[in-house]
Amino acid sequence: MARIGSFLVLLYLTYPFTLCICDDDESNYGGERGNLFPGFYRSSCPRAEEIVRSVVANAVARETRMAASLMRLHFHDCFVQGCDGSLLLDTSGSIVTEKNSNPNSRSARGFEVVDEIKAALESECPNTVSCADALTLAARDSSVLTGGPSWMVPLGRRDSTSASLSGSNNNIPAPNNTFNTIVSRFNNQGLDLTDVVALSGSHTIGFSRCTSFRQRLYNQSGNGSPDTTLEQSYAANLRQRCPRSGGDQILSELDINSAGRFDNSYFKNLIENMGLLNSDQVLFSSNEQSRELVKKYAEDQEKFFEQFAESMVKMGNISPLTGSSGEIRKNCRKINNS
Repeated sequence: MARIGSFLVLLYLTYPFTLCICDDDESNYGGERGNLFPGFYRSSCPRAEEIVRSVVANAVARETRMAASLMRLHFHDCFVQGCDGSLLLDTSGSIVTEKNSNPNSRSARGFEVVDEIKAALESECPNTVSCADALTLAARDSSVLTGGPSWMVPLGRRDSTSASLSGSNNNIPAPNNTFNTIVSRFNNQGLDLTDVVALSGSHTIGFSRCTSFRQRLYNQSGNGSPDTTLEQSYAANLRQRCPRSGGDQILSELDINSAGRFDNSYFKNLIENMGLLNSDQVLFSSNEQSRELVKKYAEDQEKFFEQFAESMVKMGNISPLTGSSGEIRKNCRKINNS
């Protein structure tokens, strides 16, 4: 895995727009996207994307898992107040950090990499590139560095001056949510079922903690019985790693076949009833429309990549702060003048 990761890092730094779903025309990024467009920093900080790409590449070379962690930070940020960098704020003054919410506590990681990105950007062009944009770019680069698609990232977000612990607790889908709850929480952000399935495909990389899937192994419906949709030999293997009690932080691969490579094997796993999280497996077991999407992406990786890129742009455009709203933080962990 380390050799594959190093090769992909080198390839991306050499050919940064491989597999790119691209459209750099500013006129195509108006309307609901507000003032976001890919060339936003072309004059004010022309090396911004290069700087982000370099820092993320080094981080992923050190630890392949970091790609999934950065992508998850972007997802958890966008589902609370929009993509405004609110997740990055520490508790200070009137700010109560989102990092201590149920979805983020003891699991959200990668903040040090964002700090490193921001420091490099501030050195190159002070008070110019927002933390929200830096994180959005890092998510795209994390996809490419693990073998996934690239896309042009609309830019121009500004950073929030507030955070929402309650929003983080209530808006982000949980691993044991029902299919309807998951879809509802995506719908609340302007995302549809196709986005749900495509974006869930990011679970082709990364790991999950025992506490997030223990219920499926031992007490799925509150009657002391396991989840019958979980493939039996896979479930037995998971029980060896995840005990009935204790070991909450023990990790298991979200994609048993290729946890370090972004591909479509996640969807193939769902068809075999080998999705790790309940929120994964219900995409195949609970709804005919989502089941057909799972099958389509399992059969055609290119179609998955195309839709994933489109859905990531769509998610990245949730309620951005633009113009004079918000601020450009100097330090992603705290608002200016605090």
